[in-house]
Amino acid sequence: MDDLLSEKEQIEQLRSWWSEYGNYVIGGIVIGAGLLFGINQYQASKLQAQLDASSAYEALIEYIGKGDLDDAEAKASEIEASYGETAYAGQAGLAMARLYMDKNRDQDAADALLAVVNGKAGDELKHVARLRLARIYLYQDKAQEVVDLVSGQDVGAFASAYGEVLGDAYTALGRIALAQDEYQKVLMDPLSQGTVDQQLVQWKALDLPEVQPELPPEAEVESDTAEPEPAATVEADETATEENE
Repeated sequence: MDDLLSEKEQIEQLRSWWSEYGNYVIGGIVIGAGLLFGINQYQASKLQAQLDASSAYEALIEYIGKGDLDDAEAKASEIEASYGETAYAGQAGLAMARLYMDKNRDQDAADALLAVVNGKAGDELKHVARLRLARIYLYQDKAQEVVDLVSGQDVGAFASAYGEVLGDAYTALGRIALAQDEYQKVLMDPLSQGTVDQQLVQWKALDLPEVQPELPPEAEVESDTAEPEPAATVEADETATEENE
């Protein structure tokens, strides 16, 4: 009899607890189910966006292979507008820059690469874009822009490639000592063999003109403060020359 009452009491307690907290339990289940559904939907939509971006990028590459600039530009704009958050946007910029260079439109290529550098692409794609942009600047005789673009970057595995373009820029600017220093860093870097043509860098370093030694400050002061020869002495020399004649 006591056991029966105990069970009834437990049931009554359960009913009481459920009447008080049951709505919270049901609400938590609904919220959890909705959250799980939302996560699944988000992942599915994200995957679909990746697939759509991949398809658009393949179409872009096909247009570029045909040299179809108009369709390529339209597709690249579509990728940037619809899939700018994906890696395909940065890759599209690199691909368009190559097509522009093939069409002798170097400024359009530079603009495309600069958009990648300033965009949302990953660090590796940005390094590639920055290096290609630096080479276009060198082609455009904009050596100082190369220095401004490349200096101070956290380059990691791209150190040797950056060093080479910096050396080229300093050479163009006539800053031979800095150019020599950059080339030597590349040649001394054990990781450079897989990223740059070391033989070419060696030739560039050997082709540099000799660095002219700087005059000590005392010599410059003496040169600047040297007094001109007195006018009387000059006149006397001229008179003596006339008499001899």
